[in-house]
Amino acid sequence: MHWWRIWKRLNAITPNPITAQINQATKVNPMPDNQALQTVDTELAPLRVQIDALDTQLITLLNERAKLAQAVGHVKQKYKQPVFRPEREAQVLEKIAQRNPGPLPSHHLQALWREVMSVCRAMEEAVKVAFLGPAGTYTEQAMAKQFGHAIHGIDCSTIDDIFRTVEADGAAFGVVPIENSIEGAINRTMDLLLSTPLKICGEVSLAINHHLLQITGDMSGVTTIVAHPQALAQCHHWLKEHYPHIEQKPVGSNAQGAQMAQNDPTTAAIASDIAAATYGLQTVTAGIQDDANNRTRFIVIGKQLCGTSPNDKTSLILATPNKAGALYDLLEPLAKHGVSMLRFESRPAKQKGWEYFFYIDFAGHIEQANVQAALAQLEDNSAFYKCLGSYPVTS
Repeated sequence: MHWWRIWKRLNAITPNPITAQINQATKVNPMPDNQALQTVDTELAPLRVQIDALDTQLITLLNERAKLAQAVGHVKQKYKQPVFRPEREAQVLEKIAQRNPGPLPSHHLQALWREVMSVCRAMEEAVKVAFLGPAGTYTEQAMAKQFGHAIHGIDCSTIDDIFRTVEADGAAFGVVPIENSIEGAINRTMDLLLSTPLKICGEVSLAINHHLLQITGDMSGVTTIVAHPQALAQCHHWLKEHYPHIEQKPVGSNAQGAQMAQNDPTTAAIASDIAAATYGLQTVTAGIQDDANNRTRFIVIGKQLCGTSPNDKTSLILATPNKAGALYDLLEPLAKHGVSMLRFESRPAKQKGWEYFFYIDFAGHIEQANVQAALAQLEDNSAFYKCLGSYPVTS
């Protein structure tokens, strides 16, 4: 007889004093189910009345806000102003955080407000935003984080297609990845920024959590694991340790891989939990990325210039003359005028005359006097100069 069965029998014959104390401490007063429910309902009733009253007030206030948003929309339409102003929404969200007394966390309250603003905008016209599709990509998540869900998303198959769609007025904005905390810069995005007339209108940072997905959750018959090349690279060590003999196949996006796994039980995909829900996949293993702090930075591209907000960033592309000390001379105006550089990235130049393009981000807005002074000197010192715009930054 197993030891625990012996223990159970002995305990039944001679109750253990420790067990008896635990049983007494955790003993619940017997109460018929109906009586218990009635008691709970009686205590909850006044709280529910207050919640219902507050919900009624919220409905009234939200509709009043929507009417004011409609009036704002009419004024914008009259003067041919854009429906979506990133800097204005950034100002609203900043005020929400400043005025929040709790207990709701500010970032949750800001997420609620972003959806309120998204719905109010959509009453006039849903903003068209191009993203890297199909449904379920991290780019789509970044789009929702920036614009809310009440938008008209246009899924594109490549980053190039996103740029072309916005340039041709097929969408007012596009969302593209520009940098990953593990893999570094997204080179195609950086190359396209060099030639496009579009400006950067916003920035979104998104935590990346990769999951191994399969239609039934069973890996026994899987012969191929599919994902975007970046995702495969970000899960390289985990895959090598757990599934070294399964073929890894790069595809256009993680969501595309999820689509493939939906229709083929011999295929597993690396994608997000949203992709799993979208395509009806089961999670085999969650969080398989090699770095738990994996994040991707996305930018919003469009044709409009953004005004100032509480937290702005400006982006440039520069090239130096071919002479000694040129890079020092190029960057010296930033320090001289008290401008903090946030990012410095180099890319090989395809044009003749210089070897590298330098992509620079710094804190501040082009409407600020010290930034204007620094930019004037930067342009004078550069063999090539392009300002990609100033824009609000969200966490």
